[in-house]
Amino acid sequence: ISAVNGRRAWEELKLMAAQAEAAGRKVSDTLSLVLTDVEMPEMDGYILTRSIKADPRFEGVPVVMHSSLSGMSNQQLGKSVGVDEYVPKFEPQRLSQTLRRLISRNVAPVRK
Repeated sequence: ISAVNGRRAWEELKLMAAQAEAAGRKVSDTLSLVLTDVEMPEMDGYILTRSIKADPRFEGVPVVMHSSLSGMSNQQLGKSVGVDEYVPKFEPQRLSQTLRRLISRNVAPVRK
């Protein structure tokens, strides 16, 4: 999903979780990870992450925070709310490697 602000992202994620539940599936079957910024209108990335991590339906879904706010205090706050990886902006190769690693960890091998 893509959302214009943090609150909308949370609403979309809750809808996705409800649909997965109704289908008898786990959210992680269709959602490999969440990539969020810190600075978003209406709900920042810290609150969004805390909400995701507090909801058992999102168990096993990693959250990656990608932000220009890359100081140690920002990263520590991210970790305190449950961020799995904190990648500073302007490090596209590191972001790509992080996303690839987390997605491959959550994707089951295709059976023939």
